[in-house]
Amino acid sequence: MIQSVRVLVLNQTYEPINVCGARRAVRMMLLGKAETIEEDGFMVRSERLEFRLPAVIRLLRYVKIPRKAEVPFSKKNVFRRDEHACQYCGSGDHLTLDHILPLSKGGRTNWENVVCCCRRCNARKGNRLPGEAGLRLRRPARKPHYYPFEWMNPRQTVSPHMRWEKYLDPYSAS
Repeated sequence: MIQSVRVLVLNQTYEPINVCGARRAVRMMLLGKAETIEEDGFMVRSERLEFRLPAVIRLLRYVKIPRKAEVPFSKKNVFRRDEHACQYCGSGDHLTLDHILPLSKGGRTNWENVVCCCRRCNARKGNRLPGEAGLRLRRPARKPHYYPFEWMNPRQTVSPHMRWEKYLDPYSAS
């Protein structure tokens, strides 16, 4: 059960920087590296200890996060940039990558020409431009700006705790 509990990790400045498992969060607390800010409802008991699992922890030392780091181009990072959704229809099923300007027409494999796309839209588009296939991009394909919390897996960043919201709202990518 403890393996499935997710914990929001805040930097010393209360900036969200990660989501980790409860086991790792408890380890950081016991080693004096973090403190509990919000508790979960689950109680953990051992021979010597009894405490509630944390929902949010804060690191006791500031961790410098590189803000200017270049995000490497990869399939995984394109999915992250596009929030695991087809950039033509919004579906999250059977995702692949699509070259907006097909390679056969001089397109390149880079941030500005590759988007996340479902198989259905990719088959519909084929070797054509989106407009020729009756498709329209939901937003332009751009090289992303690096911010660690926004780059976590969306399945992890969906808040399982209402208590996370006050820490995430100022940093939401809108």
